[in-house]
Amino acid sequence: MDIEHSEDIGTLAPAESAPRTMSDLGTRLREARKAHKKTLRILAEEVGCSPSMLSKIENDQATPSLRTLHRILAALDTSIVHLFAGDSAHEEISVMRGESRPAVKVSHTENGAAILLERLTPTFPELLLDANIHTLEPGADSGGDIQHAGQEVGYILQGRVELIVDGRSHFLAPGDSFFFASNLPHRYRNIDPGVSRILWVATPATF
Repeated sequence: MDIEHSEDIGTLAPAESAPRTMSDLGTRLREARKAHKKTLRILAEEVGCSPSMLSKIENDQATPSLRTLHRILAALDTSIVHLFAGDSAHEEISVMRGESRPAVKVSHTENGAAILLERLTPTFPELLLDANIHTLEPGADSGGDIQHAGQEVGYILQGRVELIVDGRSHFLAPGDSFFFASNLPHRYRNIDPGVSRILWVATPATF
């Protein structure tokens, strides 16, 4: 069933507090690569980027697109949840305050517009689902198709987004929601002149 465009776009005030960016992502990716005994060249071939770009990502001199980050994590058989698992104790109940919510910054290298993945779920290896708020700067996009096992559901909080699943475009506005099987090729981009925000939940935990 197609996802129809909503005419009532509404408005939403920006988040009251800024999330805490996970600044050592590159270091953790490098440690994971070495733990898998892969050279920069081998991992770059698997990911589909140059060794120099991968080196810049590991040294926090470049920010990967969402697609590139997903490919790196898949090639290393890991996820953001596992990379940062040591930062969070596994508790039955977890509360994240807005001012301390961790986030991962990604961007599309062609236009530099960033996407911030603001984590709503804790990080521990047994996590069954992953929830984030995707905050997209004007012009931001995921950097190409992503495919993996699982299912995803999202809700547009702010702005306008084009979601492309299995080659079909869906134009979404505040109040619209979506669901799709993650094995279908999917990507998205911000088509709003301002910031767009999406509440996004996936299972299993992919990022």
